[in-house]
Amino acid sequence: MDAGSVNSLSFSTEKPWSRYRKPLTKVGSTVYIPPLRSSSSNPTSYRQSGDRFIPDRSAMDFDVAHYLLTQPRKEKENVGVVSPAKEAYRKLLAETLLNNRTRILEFNRKTPISTDSMLTAISEAGSSNQCKITKRKRYIPQSAERTLDAPDLVDDFYLNVLDWGSRNVLSIALGNTVYLWDASKGSTSELVTVDDDLGPVTSVSWAPDGKHIAVGLNNSYVQLWDSNSAKLLRTLDEIHRSRVGTLAWNNSILTTGGMDGKIVNNDVRIRNHVVKSYRGHQQEVCGLKWSESGKQLASGGNDNLIHIWDQSMATSSSAAARNQNQWLHRFEGHDAAVKALAWCPFQNNLLASGGGGADKCIKFWNTLTGACLNSVETDSQICGILWNKNERELLTSHGYSQNQLTLWKYPSMVKVAELCGHTSRVLHMTQSPDGCTVATAAGDETLRFWKVFGNPEMDKPAAKKTYSEPFANFSRIR
Repeated sequence: MDAGSVNSLSFSTEKPWSRYRKPLTKVGSTVYIPPLRSSSSNPTSYRQSGDRFIPDRSAMDFDVAHYLLTQPRKEKENVGVVSPAKEAYRKLLAETLLNNRTRILEFNRKTPISTDSMLTAISEAGSSNQCKITKRKRYIPQSAERTLDAPDLVDDFYLNVLDWGSRNVLSIALGNTVYLWDASKGSTSELVTVDDDLGPVTSVSWAPDGKHIAVGLNNSYVQLWDSNSAKLLRTLDEIHRSRVGTLAWNNSILTTGGMDGKIVNNDVRIRNHVVKSYRGHQQEVCGLKWSESGKQLASGGNDNLIHIWDQSMATSSSAAARNQNQWLHRFEGHDAAVKALAWCPFQNNLLASGGGGADKCIKFWNTLTGACLNSVETDSQICGILWNKNERELLTSHGYSQNQLTLWKYPSMVKVAELCGHTSRVLHMTQSPDGCTVATAAGDETLRFWKVFGNPEMDKPAAKKTYSEPFANFSRIR
């Protein structure tokens, strides 16, 4: 309502208009706070006066009236996201300072409330409200939600045989066989069993569509499968000279890392699939991760090195010099093989890495400047790293000597929890699509599921469920 439309108001004794109960909203860079008293009031002259049909001009605060007339329009012009704490404080301040003065026209004078009592009410109510909105402590289960047998899991630090797809289907390679477990249905199927001269399976990785899956083999081949029809779509050969231990997708580009130290980009849509290559590692490549933007690739190797590759700097495989250095950054801070790599989901150009048994350190890198931001000693071999998608935390899986999972608060790197259960090094770790559940596979031939990244508001354990025949025909619940 505009200030010039007072004549159109109907003088009524109905309840105050609720749409005017949002005072003290920030407008631009200033906040209007109405005066505690009317400028024309005299404390000694307060009395009941006026007519019940005719407003008393001396009883009205024109500053407040102008504020109530113009504030709704200004609120619509400055719509923004306000935190619950600020909104609660704003309402409290309005009720106390304005003394519930929501009417523009007044018929009777009201005795003013002292400033001291107002401030006391704000302080007490504010403290009470702050207690109500305090975030509840998150419950973190100390044991796995479920444990499954994983017989014939190859106990090899350099392989990557566990992955969770976007359609909530988990894949795991056990020996020469790749199994699929549908987490929504609890059903299991066998995708493929390769011959002994091809296997064992050394890596698996879901495509972004959650339907197609790449399978790396010990004989250097990479197979691309349709998981719905269990049909082999194509085989990528002549990429590497030995086993393919790590895979990473960037849209339709499948990046492969081999024991020969080569990293190759394969466009799976075309016949001549090898489109780009990266050269820098002198030993086996055991970790590959594309950034969320798809512009940078991080690689870790058994030569204790991390390389950051810029997609625009990669050269065509047919024209590249065999020993040409093409990396954007080369990190030499670790003293052991680097398999654990993870890009931060809430901060661009932040990479976390973990070193093997002779290093035992988590390091954080700025891939824009090449600087090492922090290094944390863990006293245990680091096999995997995952960032929490819902909180500023990260989870590390460890090998010798404790075989535990450790949850860290970032950036303070204070330990939030340590989860034990595996009796051998936790070689593989992957995250569910919703970011709440983590699956781990260890050398003790078990596959465990942890609710470590569960609901932040959960303050008590949920009732345990029993599952019938997960991984049917080859495993059992322990």
